[in-house]
Amino acid sequence: MNDTSAPNPAEGSWQNVTVIGAGVIGASWTALFLAKGLTVTISDPAPDVEKQVRAQLNEAVPALRALGLPTDGLGGNLRFEADLERAVANADVVQENGPERLDVKQDLFSRIERAAPADALLLSSTSGIRATDIAEALEQPGRLVIGHPFNPPHLVPLVEVVGGEQTSPEAVQRAVDFYTALGKKPRVLRKEVPGFVANRLQSALFREAINLVVQGVVTEEELDEIVTSSIGLRWAVAGPFRSFHLGGGPGGLPAFLQHLGPALQAQWRDLGSPQLDEPTVKLLSDQARFGASFEELQTARDKAQIKVMRTLGE
Repeated sequence: MNDTSAPNPAEGSWQNVTVIGAGVIGASWTALFLAKGLTVTISDPAPDVEKQVRAQLNEAVPALRALGLPTDGLGGNLRFEADLERAVANADVVQENGPERLDVKQDLFSRIERAAPADALLLSSTSGIRATDIAEALEQPGRLVIGHPFNPPHLVPLVEVVGGEQTSPEAVQRAVDFYTALGKKPRVLRKEVPGFVANRLQSALFREAINLVVQGVVTEEELDEIVTSSIGLRWAVAGPFRSFHLGGGPGGLPAFLQHLGPALQAQWRDLGSPQLDEPTVKLLSDQARFGASFEELQTARDKAQIKVMRTLGE
């Protein structure tokens, strides 16, 4: 499945990557970077970070192999440096994965900007904070670009690339080139919106999913089965707009909107707005029994995801 026609990032200007924050997202990025032949430095103050990252790398190996990527000696080009300034001193690329707090990210990038090379590509994996807001702490705000992956980054192709109000077009293009060389599918958003696109869509669907469970219409297990047996399958091959375009018959989306749009709009008024209060959280938590351990569920998900991607030619 590995696209051998894609540019090799290790042969470009991105040999040395520093990963800031080695949680689930940071470790997943690390696995992909290493499998693509890059040298990775991890900076994370956690005392047991090396043990945790190497364990997560081992867990990522089957998926990387299934994608056609080399995994022998995967951790050979990996080092750990707790001192942030030393960690970014020779970086070609910095991929930040710190806590989702604006003040933390502003502090991190202020320090990164001073210590990293002037031409280093500065990227944030933030799942919702605007580049414009983070870049307020920078002397050169044009350098910062959001590179938001869909979890897990070593497997799912999408990366949402988002510039801020002062981000330079050159920085955005460099980010696109970098992620493309990794075999990802970068998509540049035309505007900054909180949560970007994929998470906003996911959030909207999840809100109504919670509403239906709270109202007793279905259980969590039943709702998951409904999604994976219908819109999950459909959206894997054609997104919402193309699906409804096909649903309109030969007249396409205009015909669909004309004939079925009013009924669709009427349903919007009936969508729920559940609150994550104590009773709702307890209800959702009590139903969250999926018949297997986290590791077993994760492995099964990754295997199935790879089969779908292989079928679609990803």
